[in-house]
Parts: sequence; C-alpha cells; structure tokens
Amino acid sequence: MIATMQLNPADVALDLIGRDYISWSAISTYQQCPLRFFFRYVERLPEPTVAASLVFGGAIHAAVEHHFRELLDGNPPPDISSLLDAYDDACQARNDAEVVFGKDESHVSFHQLAERMLRAFQASDAALPGGTIIGIEEEFQGELVPGVPDLLARVDLLVDTGDELEITDFKTSRSRWNQEHVEDAAEQLILYANLVQELVPSKDIGLRFVLVTKTKEPVVERHSLRFDPRRAERTKRVVERVWSAIETGNFYPAPSVMSCGGCPFRDACRRWCG
Repeated sequence: MIATMQLNPADVALDLIGRDYISWSAISTYQQCPLRFFFRYVERLPEPTVAASLVFGGAIHAAVEHHFRELLDGNPPPDISSLLDAYDDACQARNDAEVVFGKDESHVSFHQLAERMLRAFQASDAALPGGTIIGIEEEFQGELVPGVPDLLARVDLLVDTGDELEITDFKTSRSRWNQEHVEDAAEQLILYANLVQELVPSKDIGLRFVLVTKTKEPVVERHSLRFDPRRAERTKRVVERVWSAIETGNFYPAPSVMSCGGCPFRDACRRWCG
C-alpha cells in the first residue's frame, strides 16, 4: 500500500498565496467574491484604486490606536489635535492607489466627519477601558482547524479586567447597530477568542464591539458578545470549506451591486475568461 502524502497546510498556503497563514480578511474576501480573492491574494495584482470610505475607516482606526498607545505608555489621553494628526498621517500613507470618492465626499468632508467622530470617542466610556491594557493591535497565530493554515488574528485592544481578558474590536458604521448586526459580525471575534483562549486557558474571555457612527452627530456604542463554543465550531467549519475551495482553485466572479462598484479589479474581472 502506498501512503498518501499529507502536505503541510502552511507550505500549501505559502505556495498559493505567498504567506503561511490565512487571515479573516482573506476568508471574508473569498466569501464576498472568490475572483476578487484570486486577484488580490493569488495573482497579487496591484490595486490602482481604493474607496475613500476604506481609507477613512482605516485612518479612524489609526487615530483610536494612537489614543490607546498613549495610555499604554502611561501618558494622559491625547488631545483632538493629536488624534487628527494620526488620522491625517494614516490618510497620507495610502499613496499607493488613487482614492475614489463617492457623491458629496471629499478630503474636507471626511476630515470634518473624523473630528466629530473622534471627539465623540474621546467623550465616551470606551476611551478609558476598565482594566489594564496589555495589547494593542496584538497578533496571535495558531491552528484552529486541522488541514487549514494557521489563522492570524490581529486584536484591536486587549484588556485585563481582573476577571477576564476583554477582546475589543473597533468598527465604524453609517448607522447604529441592533443585536442582529452584532450577531452578523460576530464570527471574526469568536474565532479570535478561541485562539486567545487556547493560549491563556486559565482566563475567561470577554468579547466587545465598539462602534462609532458616521453620522452628523456621531454615537459611540459598546456591544458585548457571549462566546458560544457551538458558534465557534460552526465558524471553523466555514473556514475549513472556504480553504478547501481556495486550495482546489475554485475561483469565479460573484457580481454584486454593493461590491462591484468599488472593486479595484473591475478591469481584470472583465478580462477574465475562466
């Protein structure tokens, strides 16, 4: 009998996508559009354009990160000017692609919105976590599913409250969230919690979203989430099947009114013939 050679999933990933791990962002990209995943992660095509909303969200995230790094270093909370400087620096760092603005959007309008959102964040309880900050943009990597490359998790904020390790993910949104929104966004945090729990099994894990709305008068919301082992197992099965499809080269377009307009690979998609 000839034994079947089992390939190391990390080696498969490295050969296929140039990295020995898989990220939730990559999994989500495949779920949104397998061909977009192919262009970004397999072909590694340059992205000539980027939606202004994506740049904006990343820049807000950078400003919030700056806030917590100052606290971690033992400094007082930074003022609004310092946060806006971090926002501007993050915007200017995205000079690798043309920024595409939507109707009624501009650098000025986004900067004004950023100031309102960051002021709302500063005034909220979310700006001063109840515990000891032990990680900001902390990376964890480990196996969640046999036969699938390690998952790389990047945790926005990790706080030790004494009773538990609290994992917080920061989001921006056009509107407020209800519980259905929270549940729809939960899979990423649940997998991250599973990974962190394996590294520190003695600690309970708390999950939280902090949401800042992109409205005329921004609102900061905190949404707690219960870790559900059954939901974690279900999400692992999703990751397993997505990876299986990636590994076998199952790439195809998934046209969407919501997604195609801002896709940087529209021209490549039109040329694609299978």
